[in-house]
Amino acid sequence: MKLLKSVSLSIAALAIAATVSQADTLDTTKKNGYLSCGLNTGLPGFASPDSKGVWAGIDVDACRAVAAAIFGDASKVKYAHLNAKERFTALQSGEVDLLARNTTWTATRDTSLGLTFAAVNYYDGQGFLVSKNIGVKSAKELDGATVCIQAGTTTELNLTDYFKANKMEYKPITYDTSAQTIEGFEAGRCDVLTSDASQLYGLRTTLKDPNSAIVLPEIISKEPLGTVVRQGDDKWFKIARWVHIAMLNAEEFGITSANVDEMLKSENPDIKRFLGVTGNFGEFLGLDNKWAYYIIKEVGNYGEVFERNVGKGSPLQISRGLNALWKDGGIQYGAPIR
Repeated sequence: MKLLKSVSLSIAALAIAATVSQADTLDTTKKNGYLSCGLNTGLPGFASPDSKGVWAGIDVDACRAVAAAIFGDASKVKYAHLNAKERFTALQSGEVDLLARNTTWTATRDTSLGLTFAAVNYYDGQGFLVSKNIGVKSAKELDGATVCIQAGTTTELNLTDYFKANKMEYKPITYDTSAQTIEGFEAGRCDVLTSDASQLYGLRTTLKDPNSAIVLPEIISKEPLGTVVRQGDDKWFKIARWVHIAMLNAEEFGITSANVDEMLKSENPDIKRFLGVTGNFGEFLGLDNKWAYYIIKEVGNYGEVFERNVGKGSPLQISRGLNALWKDGGIQYGAPIR
């Protein structure tokens, strides 16, 4: 019975996505005059409001970059703040046209929901946050622990697999949002909070005393986080994918939000094509030929986005690691625009 129900739900999801995707998402977005983008309900570094109520983060900038490519104006975005359970339904139904909500790319999600992952804007892995006063220094010491976890995420299965593989037991306490998990952790309802390591660093900054907790060294999974679109609209998928690639290439070229106007004068053929001075790559995407220029001018290159939101210049102080460019020892690699 459970198998039949699961198959029925997958078929229904595909049917919904196929129906919504009959419309050209780019044309609809242009007609609306804004991009509809799904974000987290609140996660420092990825999507959270600042002191003035303005939302900022890596995922916010992913939305803004797509808006800049389409409209030449990164502010033309309307955000929908979604918990983990709501996010896929919101995209399938057409409530949002782009999901940028620290969502892990998995085979099941990419093949059974009528959705397609466009790009990985952050390579991550699942970790554990513990209070320093319990004296634990390794995840292998967590046998019998009570664990706070967010429902509807890949972390649930990863946690089960890790504890089973290491012959340990645990008691889960599930919450709907990441904010609720850190509240439960701080209130002492659990010994451990588990999530993507980037989330743990972000959530730790919200504690009354961030130095009271540490992230353990073990990373127990692969969590490629990225933007997601509905299946069946290739033009929209390619826009979402190439927006991220453009930000990577800009960093590699040394093009920033501060010098992009000066770089329009470059004699480098690659840079001239990239910024739309020559060629017509924008037309191939259904965009202005200066689409990449608008992204960098309005939002910045990938390195700028990383640094201000989660990097060493931010409260999270996360090193680039896997998210460095390929030439700097990471795995972020932008395909050539030519």
